[in-house]
Amino acid sequence: MTEKYTEGLTRRELLSGAAGLAAGFTLVQSDQVKGAEANERLKLGVIGCGGRGSWIANLFVEHGGYEIRAAADYFQDRVDRFGDRFKVPADKRFTTLSGYKKLLEEELDAVAIESPPCFHPEQAAAAVDAGCHTYVAKPVAVDVPGCIRIREAGKKATEKGLCFLVDFQTRANDFYREAIKRVQYGEIGRIVSAEAGYQTGRLGKQAEGEAPEARLKNWVFYKALSGDIITEQNIHALDVAAWVMDDHPLKAEGRGGRTLRTDVGDCWDHFSTVFTFPEDVIVTFSSKQCGKGWNDIMCRAYGATGTLDTHYGGEVRIHGDRPYKGGKTSDIYKAGAVRNIADFHEQITQGRFENGTVQPSVRSNLTTILGRTASYQGTEVTWDEMMKAAAEMDLALKGLKA
Repeated sequence: MTEKYTEGLTRRELLSGAAGLAAGFTLVQSDQVKGAEANERLKLGVIGCGGRGSWIANLFVEHGGYEIRAAADYFQDRVDRFGDRFKVPADKRFTTLSGYKKLLEEELDAVAIESPPCFHPEQAAAAVDAGCHTYVAKPVAVDVPGCIRIREAGKKATEKGLCFLVDFQTRANDFYREAIKRVQYGEIGRIVSAEAGYQTGRLGKQAEGEAPEARLKNWVFYKALSGDIITEQNIHALDVAAWVMDDHPLKAEGRGGRTLRTDVGDCWDHFSTVFTFPEDVIVTFSSKQCGKGWNDIMCRAYGATGTLDTHYGGEVRIHGDRPYKGGKTSDIYKAGAVRNIADFHEQITQGRFENGTVQPSVRSNLTTILGRTASYQGTEVTWDEMMKAAAEMDLALKGLKA
């Protein structure tokens, strides 16, 4: 469990000539792939029909290469609104916690998983077992066992000739891709330190009270269902930090708490965490999900000859001896999802199943869990300690319809 989680090869492996040892990926002829004819629409099932699920389902439809055939959500009213909007037959709309299982019994080519993060590992693993190409929202899990299950599901998908894609908008953006590639090839020199942050206001409640169904509607405010804000939301910033460092942190220490948002759930509303990466590179991180004023999603890396400066929805550039002017990412939220949906379709129809988003997504997810664990404990926690403990969240689903 202590292996590195990287996307393809690290910069050090590339420069040392190790590429030949790990350059292979699964390639399947397109006429052998389930539902892969490029001139036919892929039959898609959507698990999670709330705001994000409906929004992204519309992007799948707008792509033109998908047809929504089935939908699942715990709540009947949500799946019915979704079904009416996307013309899903009434007998292909499934509810309760196990509704996704009935959906996977349908004749589908692919599924999009947009449910609360705590359900992603179980649903994604089941989708792969059912022979479906799988598109998963971030974060992939709320705890270490869930991350491991996603990692194994991604491996199984590759072995079975299936696509498994995790939807991060930053990794689909050309400015982020080019800037970080330059950093990894030494264009800001040796990195001496970095910082990341996710500053935003509070989110709105979907229901009142602490009844089981209200808790599920307000899942984003509960640690066990969302992973807390550092995992559910702040992962965007920490994903970029891990991408820049091309590695996972060795240890972390931090603090945080609930100061302003105390009326719902048990999630913290701010974190302040310090990560130590290999070669003693310190990455400081802070976040808030409360209050008003300054909002930013950023990652900045300071090197011997330059500085990488990235902002989700803002500028991405490199300053220094070898500058990169980059550009604005104001459309990243939608454009990133659109590109990922297109990539998902292309990988399926072309029979390309290297599934390169899985390992970096697991690595970033585990990075957030390391920071969360250290902050909860108020002490230093190492990566190896976290992986060995493999603490599992208690979802506390009692009272919900199975």
